[in-house]
Amino acid sequence: MRGTAHTHHGASMTVRTRVAPSPTGDPHVGTAYIALFNACFARQHGGQFILRIEDTDQQRSTAESEQAILDSLRWLGLGWDEGPDVGGPFGPYRQSERGDTYAQYAQQLLDQGHAFRCYRTPEELDQLREALKEQGIQRALKPSDLELPAEEVARREAAGAPSVIRMRVPEDGRCPVDDMLRGTIELDWALVDAQILLKSDGMPTYHLANVVDDHLMEITHVIRGEEWINSAPKHKLLYEYFGWDMPVLCHMPLLRNPDKSKLSKRKNPTSINFYRDKGYLPEALLNYLGRMGWSMPDEREKFSLAEMQASFDISRVSLGGPVFDVEKLSWLNGQWLRDLNDEQFLDQLQGWLFNREYALKIIPHIKSRVETLSQVVDKAGFCFGDAPAITEASFTHNQHSIDDMKEWLQYLLWSLEALRQWERDLLFAEAQSLSKALGVKVKDFLFPVFVAIAGTPASFSVVDSMAILGPDLSRARLRAAIEVLGGVSKKQTKKLEKRWADIREGGVPASAAGE
Repeated sequence: MRGTAHTHHGASMTVRTRVAPSPTGDPHVGTAYIALFNACFARQHGGQFILRIEDTDQQRSTAESEQAILDSLRWLGLGWDEGPDVGGPFGPYRQSERGDTYAQYAQQLLDQGHAFRCYRTPEELDQLREALKEQGIQRALKPSDLELPAEEVARREAAGAPSVIRMRVPEDGRCPVDDMLRGTIELDWALVDAQILLKSDGMPTYHLANVVDDHLMEITHVIRGEEWINSAPKHKLLYEYFGWDMPVLCHMPLLRNPDKSKLSKRKNPTSINFYRDKGYLPEALLNYLGRMGWSMPDEREKFSLAEMQASFDISRVSLGGPVFDVEKLSWLNGQWLRDLNDEQFLDQLQGWLFNREYALKIIPHIKSRVETLSQVVDKAGFCFGDAPAITEASFTHNQHSIDDMKEWLQYLLWSLEALRQWERDLLFAEAQSLSKALGVKVKDFLFPVFVAIAGTPASFSVVDSMAILGPDLSRARLRAAIEVLGGVSKKQTKKLEKRWADIREGGVPASAAGE
């Protein structure tokens, strides 16, 4: 069954795969990795590859983030046959525009007794979980824990209490799940909760939307990250409840940091745009992602997307956690650069940053600070090169300690990670409100930021610098500076996160906030 494109009935069919990112942040290399393998599998079988936007989280989803995902996947050279921007016969391709469909299918499950309306409050859920823990019972919350007597349901309904729709799941036993790479996996029903299908605001959860859309869009193979293995029993059960054939499942190994932990932006830049802004070639990044858990039949390191598609076989995926190592990626990028002739190399350089549009962003800030053109390199080099070389000594300040400044950088980094529009005035407003809440002059607050971004406090306005460099390089430099100052431990992070939240909510002076 591995790697084959046949239905349960043995008849051949059109292979259809999809990638379904959520537009809630920067475009992640993990999204590109999963998109690449879905695209290769579909192309190998002469099928279609679909892009669908999972924007059911209305609080966090943004149009800017969606656009950034589309742009970055296009930059990498990945195209799709159907999607929100190109249309297709199975639209709309944004889950937020498919709400009526989900409500209808949730109602069908209610009518058939496969789901129930749940009026439990968050406090009650916590108490129920605590009670299980106290009895030493290791299992998820089940319908038998959650369902209220009919008269209590009626009372809460009459009072207009919020409710969700949850699915019925078995209390015990095992669920066999077939996986293209792993064969049959057995999972415990005890660990599967009575999943919410429709939230109190009427929006579906990922699980319901995912199953309904995959069915309606005729997806034949679901190739996704292995973090979804534990959700597979719920999905399989939903297919059974609806009486639909389930697509073939294939769970890809997760990308890892060099220390084998799950790839995270604390240890590695994860945004595709970071690599674009840093001057990696899209072909090299895609090539590198293709080597994550997969190899060409002849084991060569360097190959193009067309070559990967021509030789693609999903059964060549190995399940050990592939390590995303920026040094290895840089080496591979160097190979791609060396294969360009001088004209092509210059074209790449000009397309990247050595162009009029980019220079014109910088000139207004340095024109008044130079007396000869040769000084431009010194004054603007940090806008064109790698991060400036800094040490702890670079942050020496006559009034504020290294630890204070590290804390400020961390608060600013978190605030800027939450920022979806990257404009000079918005950047300054974030710095201003933090410095005010901390009871520090904005000039002092920005001192370590200057050092992190430009290598010196004597540079032109640091909010202008960050606006020019863009979000990915700016955040990466702030992260690097925090590391130069000794980093923030997991334990410290917890404490600082709480203070940062207090500051943002109340603008409380830090001395008063939880000291």
